[in-house]
Amino acid sequence: MSVSEFLRQRAVDVSVSGSYSLPRWYDCEGQLRTFACRTKRVSPFRMIVDVPVVGKVGERVTSYFQDFGEFQCTISATLKAGFLMELDMTRERRAWMSEKLTWLEKKQKDASIQDLRIDARFVPQVSNTFLTLADGSTHACFIIDVSTAGVAISCEYDPAIGTALAVGACVGRVVRKFDNGFAVKFAEKQQRDDLVRLVVRTPMLQSA
Repeated sequence: MSVSEFLRQRAVDVSVSGSYSLPRWYDCEGQLRTFACRTKRVSPFRMIVDVPVVGKVGERVTSYFQDFGEFQCTISATLKAGFLMELDMTRERRAWMSEKLTWLEKKQKDASIQDLRIDARFVPQVSNTFLTLADGSTHACFIIDVSTAGVAISCEYDPAIGTALAVGACVGRVVRKFDNGFAVKFAEKQQRDDLVRLVVRTPMLQSA
């Protein structure tokens, strides 16, 4: 199914964090790498997800979402920073998924659930940005979440702890690694009102 066809179908625009693995991506120890992702539009049959590494149409994907559980999926269409996945499920699980989506749709409309703490981590509306290393090279990456003190990233590039880099325009250092990515602590605490503008940037095209 194409993305345009799916957009015409009944589905829920909901943001749920998760992780996924592609069959051709391995780490230095020969283990399948996992990357962070986030749903954008979901139905009991398929979903669009924002991702740091885009797979190929026809590839099988193993994914896991905190509100939905694990799925075996097939990529049916790709976007610039995401893809459309066809979900392999039993009829019973599709019925459960339908009820879950109805509940999530109601929950996201409840403003009282929002976390209003000053330093709370949050998910920006635009999740894709880029890293700049000390040598000037850049790498596309995916924002898992961000706060005024730092940001969690999922990326094809796998830096060592202690690596100095910039996420968008915010300079920091890699302080922790986890299954889906790594955490960067900013050199200086940022102002929340400026945070998204500074972190979410599009790299300038370099001439050949």
